[in-house]
Amino acid sequence: MSTSSVLHVGLEVDGAGAHPAAWRAAARSSSDALGPARLRDVVAAAENAGVTFVTFDDSLVPPAAGPAGRLDAVTRAAYVAPLTSRIGLVPLVHPAVTEPFHVASQLAALDHASLGRGGWFVGAGDVPGARRALDRPVAAGADLLDETADVVTVVRDLWDSWEDDAVVRDSATGRYVDRDRLHYVDFASGGEGLPAGPSSRGTADGVRAPFTVKGPSIVPRSPQGQLVVVGRAGTVPGGLLDVALVATTDAAARAREDGAPLVVVDLAVTLDAAGRLGADRRAELDGLAGVPVPATWTGSAVDLVDVLLGLRGVVDGVRLLPSELDVDLPVLVRDVLPALRVARAVPTPRPGATLRDTLGLPRPTNRHVAAAATV
Repeated sequence: MSTSSVLHVGLEVDGAGAHPAAWRAAARSSSDALGPARLRDVVAAAENAGVTFVTFDDSLVPPAAGPAGRLDAVTRAAYVAPLTSRIGLVPLVHPAVTEPFHVASQLAALDHASLGRGGWFVGAGDVPGARRALDRPVAAGADLLDETADVVTVVRDLWDSWEDDAVVRDSATGRYVDRDRLHYVDFASGGEGLPAGPSSRGTADGVRAPFTVKGPSIVPRSPQGQLVVVGRAGTVPGGLLDVALVATTDAAARAREDGAPLVVVDLAVTLDAAGRLGADRRAELDGLAGVPVPATWTGSAVDLVDVLLGLRGVVDGVRLLPSELDVDLPVLVRDVLPALRVARAVPTPRPGATLRDTLGLPRPTNRHVAAAATV
């Protein structure tokens, strides 16, 4: 799919910021940085500025340095769902550490709570602490990629296990659902190891445990039918994604060839703010981190606007990862997003629109309905 002149802007809102030392430089306490009031304020500011979607990072174990008291990503997204009306909410859930049936149920419930603004950021790569948390072997390498594809496939199957009109609420007959519009999934994954359970506890990590899912889901089909599935290019087959995340614009063409409808590039930024140059702020943060940190873009709001305008027609969107949310977000809200709107470069999410509507993605037809129509 070719890109348009519209550029969707996403924002990562986890913790104090994307830089590992952001919490050290933050003016507020770590408990305030992780609290619900701040999360509400950050997401509200992003929504009012016209950001298309926010993502919520997650992990099983606390970071090597910094506060460790955050709630899981889906809970945080669900908390702000009724407090917002236009912005997309995309929590990270890793396929290796959450059972597929629960992934499908939790995310479908988020889509209902947000009236169709939910998404799923598919976690990728090895998960520190997974073996201890799950008490079973955890796939790695190519096996983990295969398992991720299986999980995304069966989650999408579960989202279609209820037809749109399965809920009838017929008080005269006492029926809540039409059983004929519920469908079993009957999915069996790959994997050569023992099925997950007590018998697999002695199996070494890296051996993939097969799983089965019967279905149907316990949650009716959600407003979007299928939530917007976001994943890093190369970790999920493009045909299973709605949005592929790439690290550089050079990878965009390959992601499209792999079948991703939309491509969004990640851009970590440290802006000129609070009377200081972004480069100076970045150098101070790197010094506080004490460990090597990948490079980020630094500069003024005007320069960032030029960079973003230059991405139109190259990618469909950009996910901004501010080094320090409390410092960088006000500049994005005050100077960057308004300039992009003046240039007619970004869409304006409207109340009542689903995330699919805002992204220009069609609402998928339920596969069982489509199959019946061809018979």
